[in-house]
Amino acid sequence: MKTYLVGGAVRDRLLGRPVGDRDWVVVGGTPQAMVDLGFRPVGKDFPVFLHPETGEEHALARTERKQGHGYHGFVVHAAPDVTLEDDLVRRDLTVNAIAQDADGRLIDPHGGQRDLADRVLRHVSPAFSEDPVRILRLARFAARFHDFTVAPETQALMRDMVAAGEVDHLVAERVWQELARGLMEARPSRMFTVLRDCGALARLLPEVDRLWGVPQRADHHPEIDTGVHLMMVLDMAAQLSTSLPVRYACLGHDLGKGTTPPDVLPRHLGHEGRSARLLKEVSTRLRAPNDCRELADVVAREHGNVHRSGDLGPEATLRLLERCDALRKPARFAELLLACECDARGRLGLSEQPYPQATRLTAALATVLAVDTAAVSAQALAKGLKGPAVGAAITAARLAALQGARALS
Repeated sequence: MKTYLVGGAVRDRLLGRPVGDRDWVVVGGTPQAMVDLGFRPVGKDFPVFLHPETGEEHALARTERKQGHGYHGFVVHAAPDVTLEDDLVRRDLTVNAIAQDADGRLIDPHGGQRDLADRVLRHVSPAFSEDPVRILRLARFAARFHDFTVAPETQALMRDMVAAGEVDHLVAERVWQELARGLMEARPSRMFTVLRDCGALARLLPEVDRLWGVPQRADHHPEIDTGVHLMMVLDMAAQLSTSLPVRYACLGHDLGKGTTPPDVLPRHLGHEGRSARLLKEVSTRLRAPNDCRELADVVAREHGNVHRSGDLGPEATLRLLERCDALRKPARFAELLLACECDARGRLGLSEQPYPQATRLTAALATVLAVDTAAVSAQALAKGLKGPAVGAAITAARLAALQGARALS
């Protein structure tokens, strides 16, 4: 048996980037031979084993034959007679189809090193078209390696795949997995640009795709186009090193603008509510995690009010905090404010602008949380108050604290 380092570890080392997980391909092996050496089998669809000491994945060299639609429509063949070249030709991109042997020698039958030097993402073979997940993976790589271009022939192949209906067979779990990873890359906008250019975005996320070409008021949005704005917001979220829930909330915050009646454009009255309704459908379809769903919902509903919060008095400020459930979930409220800051700064010429609303509302929440509600409840009960009256007393105490706070003066 011979073992080769493959994929991202080789690619990233050649690019001078930090190497994360290392994947290995084993040529000339059998499942029993791997088990006899102490490897632990973990693969369900094809033979993958964990090294007994390092825990790194070792996969037997394999070939694949398409027999159906989607990600699972393959017959996998792994046997000792499968060569390294047989294994590499089934990989997605040339930059991921470079292997390294035990002596450090590179095996690069598809010109991956050349494409790394030229900053090009190019498919290895026509087999790329057999797996629609590869469109998502390429888009994600474009978000990571944002100075790379997509080869014209690869763009054409992806358009053909979309036209053939391949992306319609993608399962929600894989779409979410790649989408989430792409959102966390250095330039998330590139992922959506690639998906949009090949037509996949319109099939996977039509609510996002329809935002391009929708105008906004130039006094609030110098970039005017809603789709352009959304991409700027996502890249601002990456620039601020935000979490996945924040980035997902940024993705969905303006979906309602895609359904604004043409006769009222470029105004978008009520888009927050429409955004929340559309976002609920998207989150259900993608099976997004609860933390992403919940933050995205409150950001969609309240981002306009947060932007205008500098003009709110104590009563309206307290109501805003309560609607955002900030008193029970202050950490989530901090993420809401961060998403709103990304929205405010993701605009042409405004990327360096401060966002004082976050400072003001953070101080307001601290003032409200500092109220000793146990003591207020005890005093209310001592006066004979019960039920809703006790709650009203707590609200009054919180309001009084805000009225006396410098943060709102």
